[in-house]
Amino acid sequence: MKYLSDRGLKSSKIVIDGKSHVLVQYDSSFYNSSFRIKTVVAHHDRVENTPGANDNSAACWLLMNWACYLAKYPSFHNVRIFFTDGEELGWNTGVNEQGAFGIASTFKRLGITNDDVYVFDACGRGEIPILARNNPSSKAGETFLKKFNDLYVRTQSLLSVSSPGRWMSLPVPYSDNASFLACGIPAVAITMLPAEEASLYARMINQDKNLENQVMNRESSRKERKEGNVPDYSYKDHLPLTWRLFHTPKDSIDSLTSVSFRVMESILKNLADSKIPL
Repeated sequence: MKYLSDRGLKSSKIVIDGKSHVLVQYDSSFYNSSFRIKTVVAHHDRVENTPGANDNSAACWLLMNWACYLAKYPSFHNVRIFFTDGEELGWNTGVNEQGAFGIASTFKRLGITNDDVYVFDACGRGEIPILARNNPSSKAGETFLKKFNDLYVRTQSLLSVSSPGRWMSLPVPYSDNASFLACGIPAVAITMLPAEEASLYARMINQDKNLENQVMNRESSRKERKEGNVPDYSYKDHLPLTWRLFHTPKDSIDSLTSVSFRVMESILKNLADSKIPL
């Protein structure tokens, strides 16, 4: 919050279920009720005793600077930004322990279900934007699936414009998008990977279909880990190196790449410019 206030930007601390989130909203002149609100999310917490440079300080730094850019935007942009707490808590305990679950539940209770929700996580390493490939259950309902697919396709277009021919859609471990999806609110997640890691991972996914289920933290996989039937992170060696650095001392500033920030700045600028009628 100090980083923002030092640059003349107001933010609010919001505590839900003991988790401390930071919300950035703008004056009414920056919003147009005829167009979709874009709720943009990055978690500010990190695993204790790790640097957390990529998971998730890089995305937070990018969004803080983007927040300052939006404060001087020449017209409406319809953006609000949440820096969430407690994202890391959902790994072994389930999505309802994530801090974003409280935000998503509040949105649902208030009837805020038509936002476009974009989650940015681990965006400081590599040159290839990765759109998390999700397959929501058909039990979610036809209306939800239509909204999700529409957002997913529009996000593909956003990445195509921002990084032409240099983006991929791959299975990605759930981030705060899981909380919104669990509450029936469509959400997409975007991360970054080095080109060689992304290509190798794509080949591994094609060769081993079970790997996708493991990566996506399915409830069955979590249950098996909890009961000790499979070792935690038993598939870790098959993940991109970038993800294997998470929660370790090697997730440091030295692991980050400058190209990631240039690509992300393009994505965020184009996201600000996108206007989707309701």
